[in-house]
Amino acid sequence: MNLHEYQAKEVLKKYNVPVQEGIVCSSALQAEEAYRQIKSEYGSKFAVIKAQIHAGGRGKGKIAGTEQRGVAVGKNADDVKTIAQNILGGTLVTIQTGPAGKLVNKVLVAQDVYYEGPSEVKEFYLSVLMDRSKSCNVVMYSTEGGVNIEDVAHETPEKIFKEWVYPGGTLQPFQARKIAFNLGLKGEAFKNCVKFVTNLYNAYVGSDCGMLEINPLFKTSDDKIIAVDCKMNIDDNALMRHPDLASMRDVSEEDPTEVEAGKYNLNFVKLDGNVGCMVNGAGLAMATMDMIKLSGGEPANFLDVGGTANAQTVEAGFRIILKDPKVKAILINIFGGIVRCDRVAQGVIDAYQSIGNIEIPIIVRLQGTNAEVAKELIDKSGLKVQSAILLSEAAELVNRAVA
Repeated sequence: MNLHEYQAKEVLKKYNVPVQEGIVCSSALQAEEAYRQIKSEYGSKFAVIKAQIHAGGRGKGKIAGTEQRGVAVGKNADDVKTIAQNILGGTLVTIQTGPAGKLVNKVLVAQDVYYEGPSEVKEFYLSVLMDRSKSCNVVMYSTEGGVNIEDVAHETPEKIFKEWVYPGGTLQPFQARKIAFNLGLKGEAFKNCVKFVTNLYNAYVGSDCGMLEINPLFKTSDDKIIAVDCKMNIDDNALMRHPDLASMRDVSEEDPTEVEAGKYNLNFVKLDGNVGCMVNGAGLAMATMDMIKLSGGEPANFLDVGGTANAQTVEAGFRIILKDPKVKAILINIFGGIVRCDRVAQGVIDAYQSIGNIEIPIIVRLQGTNAEVAKELIDKSGLKVQSAILLSEAAELVNRAVA
């Protein structure tokens, strides 16, 4: 589950991680008032207005049909109000959203951190995530923070540092000091960075994050270390431990069909192909998608109904798949281990009758417990459902359907 920047910063503050303060707004009038409040509280000369969407690249992205960037600086109340009006309700297109973009419902009006002081301001990059090649968490960081971090990783990978933290352990003090040293920090900034990195890692573990990215990690002119931006992803499987985080979910940022599938405990990911697939088990689903490609088709989705599939889940899966106008055929591939094939077959029949006439071919491949009984049920149902026992049979039927 992804969080918005303003939500992620609230989580960080609970772990004593310093952040760029701001006020989230859903209207231009609120943004104007937020500017006045920030100017009063922090003495900011200007404010930064940031579109709140679940995607990166906002600073370079533009509101569709305009030249308005997703992140902009407002120098006075009228300026802030105008920028907020230009962003709110618009579709922000970034390198991560693709051409479709994302609708902006909220903006964050944030304080000025580029104030004058005795030392130079600096921008760094810092993230914490799982390194699956080493089966442990890694703190990845660079002296080259900002909007071009992807270019840094591609063109000058030697400027990307990594510090691994092994399972069951914590980020050690010497590791935090090493990170601050490699970032070139000294004195008070060095001490503040050590605290920042330690608390950030605690936030990553304590919140069951899948990924936590700070870009830029900012050194102010008076040697404070703060998170100017934050991208946070929470492990869905851990949300039962974090009802406060689960309540932050913004379903308007998610694919509607994936949200609907979640209501039925279906694991669904929409793809761009022409063959819808419904399978029990993630591994079998991946193998089924490979088989669809080898048969000349392209998978339209990943749909795992789990090991307890019944008539209700099968029907829900059908309805979700049929919402995609690109789908030319549906392949149901069930291995009857925990679930009996005849129950799935009856679910297919019930769903077919409940939904009504389905124009596209439906191929059902059932193998395992009561597979023969299931095939007989489908063959005698009188419905336009093609059954198969072997995977090769199902592949041939898919090939004919999409030819």
